[in-house]
Amino acid sequence: MNVDSRWSPSEKKVARRAFDAALEAALGKTMTEFKKKAGDVATPSDMWDIEDYLRQQRRTIDQMFDYRYSQLIVVFATLIREGYLDESQLAGLSEDKREEMRRFLAWHARE
Repeated sequence: MNVDSRWSPSEKKVARRAFDAALEAALGKTMTEFKKKAGDVATPSDMWDIEDYLRQQRRTIDQMFDYRYSQLIVVFATLIREGYLDESQLAGLSEDKREEMRRFLAWHARE
């Protein structure tokens, strides 16, 4: 990553707020899907399918949400791509950091 990896105190606050909001959105989506699936359970097999679903969702969320400053640019770009975060929530980050996210998103859009 080319971007200066130092984060100012104000950038750290913006990053934490955005990260927490995206995590809340991801967990909320998972909870909504879980409730629907639980309401549709008709057999013991359905119940174990929900357990598998929750285990996979937890793994996915744990991998996607990595709050290490060295990883946040990629994390934020991924969260934008997945629809859990809007770039406007990152207002206050340096233009270099935001541009690096845009490059990451553009690169993935070509795949």
